[in-house]
Amino acid sequence: MELKPETVKDALTRLRRAQGQLNGVISMIEEGEDCADVLRQLAAVSKALDRAGFTTVATGMRHCDAARERGEEPPMTETELERLFLALA
Repeated sequence: MELKPETVKDALTRLRRAQGQLNGVISMIEEGEDCADVLRQLAAVSKALDRAGFTTVATGMRHCDAARERGEEPPMTETELERLFLALA
C-alpha cells in the first residue's frame, strides 16, 4: 500500500516530534546528563515511534475498508495488516 503524506499526516507529525526528542536524547548523552532523565526521554521517543506505527496501521485499515466498501480489492489483506500490527507489538 502506498503511503501518501496527506493520508499519514498524524504519523508524520509524531515522527517529526520523535526525531526532535531523539536529537535531544543524543545531546543529553553527549553532555553527560543524568541517566534517569535520559531514560525518561528515551521512553518518550519510543512511545512516539510506537504511536506513529499504530497510527499508520490504522490508516491502512481505514484505507482497505474504504476500498472494500467501494467494491474494490483492498491493497492489503486483513492477514497482512494483522502481521504489520503485531510487528509493532
